[in-house]
Amino acid sequence: MMSKVAPAVVVLGQNSVAVGRKIISVLPGATLYGLAGRTSEVDVSFSNFGETVRDLFAQGSPVIGICAAGILIRTLAPMISDKRQEPPVIAVAEDGSAVVPLLGGLSGVNDLARRIAEVFDIKAAITTTGDIRFRTALLSPPAGYHLANPDDAKKFISDLLAGAQVKLEGTAPWLSESQLPIALNGELTIKISDRSINPTPDCLVYHPKTIAIAISETSQSHDQLLASIQQLLKDAELAPASVAGLFAPIASAAYPAIHTVAEALHVPARFFTSNQLESLLSQGYSPAQAAAIAATGVSGELMEVEAGEIAIAISPQPIDPSCIGQPRGRLAVIGTGPGSQEWMSPEVKAILKSATDLVGYTTYLNLVGSLGEGKRRHDSDNREEISRAELALDLAAEGRYVAVVSSGDPGIYAMATAIFEVLDYHAKPEWDSIDIHVAPGISAMQAAAASIGAPLGHDFCAISLSDILKPWSIIEERIAAAAQADFAIAFYNPVSKERTWQLSAARNILLRYRTADTPVVLARNLGRPGQAVRVITLEELTPEIADMRTMILIGSSKTRKIQRPDGSVSVYTPRRYS
Repeated sequence: MMSKVAPAVVVLGQNSVAVGRKIISVLPGATLYGLAGRTSEVDVSFSNFGETVRDLFAQGSPVIGICAAGILIRTLAPMISDKRQEPPVIAVAEDGSAVVPLLGGLSGVNDLARRIAEVFDIKAAITTTGDIRFRTALLSPPAGYHLANPDDAKKFISDLLAGAQVKLEGTAPWLSESQLPIALNGELTIKISDRSINPTPDCLVYHPKTIAIAISETSQSHDQLLASIQQLLKDAELAPASVAGLFAPIASAAYPAIHTVAEALHVPARFFTSNQLESLLSQGYSPAQAAAIAATGVSGELMEVEAGEIAIAISPQPIDPSCIGQPRGRLAVIGTGPGSQEWMSPEVKAILKSATDLVGYTTYLNLVGSLGEGKRRHDSDNREEISRAELALDLAAEGRYVAVVSSGDPGIYAMATAIFEVLDYHAKPEWDSIDIHVAPGISAMQAAAASIGAPLGHDFCAISLSDILKPWSIIEERIAAAAQADFAIAFYNPVSKERTWQLSAARNILLRYRTADTPVVLARNLGRPGQAVRVITLEELTPEIADMRTMILIGSSKTRKIQRPDGSVSVYTPRRYS
């Protein structure tokens, strides 16, 4: 059974990065880890190989090390204890010429090794006797099947290798087309069934994922819903391991109970639009029955159950939920920080890796770099916030995982506000099912302050000088109020090609309350090529020295400038007012 945790590809040198990227291309969601100082353009940098690999192994993450097999073996040796719990571990040669599965036979390591080997047009170095002899892995069945009694498998396979024959009861092409010694009167048995069966040492039981459980709108709590489903399965003598997925009309996607129950059953939740269920509903089926039939197709068998909110259907073949309906749409509004990938949070990087679509201003999407590879990009102009938000919501309503990309922090003069504004004023019913999440980032004012010291070390505020969305009269009032209250001030959007006079007007207001030598920090292109940070006085602040890529920090009356021995300058605002 393949591990459900995303794989980690670990590289030790820059020469291995390209090989790592090739492997990731066939492992959706995988993360590329690179040794700090020796690699670049990786997803995660690490400084200690042993600690990193052991942590990944302990978390259950498949580990693909592009390094010598011995390094991985020595690193993980103290942790190897229970083969039923260990994730796959694979060693790959630096040039991709060898793929060696080391650990995780019960977690699908051989299948994973074969997938990786195909990328390099070679054969994986599989040494498992059963796999070689029978051309199938009884301990690690393919997707769509579950082995009910793995503890009996070792002796079972040993008996087969010793010459015993096996009879098949049920249908499973991966078994019938293998090189197993199949015979009608075999002394061993393999049963393929979605029914509850008590296995025995001489009988391996595989449960095919053929059962679809469907739910309509429900008032039950997740505990009640789970108990109801479990009771229905028990009454029908069906194996819970044969449940392929939880299915429902899209209107139910926002119900937390459905997702909680799906997690408890270790299956995905999938949803159907009203158009997909319209024909079945017109035939008199309930919403739950319609969803169950849609999940199993016309050849599925709808079971008679008394619970009106729940329906069960059984397919003659294993169900692949990823090809049925759609997942609940997800929309993440993320902040990448000012520009440098080192300033992106791990959460933001994880979202970028998992997202299917990236929506944003072209300049900001470009800042994502290699994390945007393989995603559908939806570029737009910087001023198209509302249409961009609507597009993102529409894409998410289709079941996609959309990342709306902002620089800095998405909730500070950025796209998070636009998303919620559209939800508030332009709501569509299909958006109700979307899971929306905001992932913070390092704001431009934080990065600017950190680059020079601590000018925002005491009370401060942020004001945008753009009068596109609010009148200048309000901006004037806020500048005056902040200056009078002696806040340090972060100015966003100070100057553009069309707006040049506002900065001078802001300076003139400030000079009514601040001295001409008040420290002012100008930070341009933070975290990007051409970064420049300097300190001037309030009197020297003119439109010619700033643009839309400049963050301006105005000191309070207490803000101080320090000349350092190395010639640099630091600026800070004391925490104590005397």
